[in-house]
Amino acid sequence: MTDNSKGKWAGALIIAGLITVLAAAGLPMAHVARETTGYVYAAGAAALLAGRLLSPTPAGASVRLRRLLRMEVWTALIFVAGAVFLFLPQAGGNDWIAFTLAGGLLTVYTSIMKGSRSVTGEQKGKKR
Repeated sequence: MTDNSKGKWAGALIIAGLITVLAAAGLPMAHVARETTGYVYAAGAAALLAGRLLSPTPAGASVRLRRLLRMEVWTALIFVAGAVFLFLPQAGGNDWIAFTLAGGLLTVYTSIMKGSRSVTGEQKGKKR
């Protein structure tokens, strides 16, 4: 498999995983069973983690960009931890929501920072 096709598969897995986690987070409002919610959430978290692990690092990426890409992998692991809390009966009833919110906030942060001009290298050579 070439890097380009691997990157496309990784992107598709990431998008599918995030949408599935989002849908699973809304299932309790539709009075869907907690077990079903757990399986849907876990499938989305697993797809997200697989996509993040398969996504290639761009050649010549800056240190900041590589750090943000590693942070995205940790964000996927936070979603996996949220899925684990959905299946633990002794865990608090809403612990998984805290992990979902933390993962969502980190996802938004990395998306904003990856899109900023300083990460993409447009401001190379400028001192702050």
